[in-house]
Amino acid sequence: MDRTGKLVQESVDLRFDRATRRSATQSGHQLVNEDIMDLNMANNWNIPEWLEKEVRERDKNCVYCRVEFTPSKISKKTAASWEHIINDAKIVTRENISLCCCGCNASKGQKQLSNWLQSKYCKDHGINLKTVAPIIKQAIANGQ
Repeated sequence: MDRTGKLVQESVDLRFDRATRRSATQSGHQLVNEDIMDLNMANNWNIPEWLEKEVRERDKNCVYCRVEFTPSKISKKTAASWEHIINDAKIVTRENISLCCCGCNASKGQKQLSNWLQSKYCKDHGINLKTVAPIIKQAIANGQ
């Protein structure tokens, strides 16, 4: 059961094709937020439900490397993870919460965004101010 008491399929992939949706519906499973996210990705950061939904709708790919998210069973590196753009878990705003792949999240760690963008990881992966998502460009413009 999910937070709203709806039955959800236990193992749900990040992306569903129409046949998968139809099959799950026909078997009696109701898929919640089925369009992009792996429902097993926990929100352990006290992100309010309204903000979680907004971020999931906005960030369909990694905000840094722009890779398409995959289920963690396929690749942990390209699975979606919650990202605090400014490394402060107390800042839970639409400007600070995003989704990025586990690879970028692990590389960034606690580094300041502007410093991390100059790292070997970013250079090797073609990540720079021109390639990141608008939410990251906004953070950089605001001094991060």
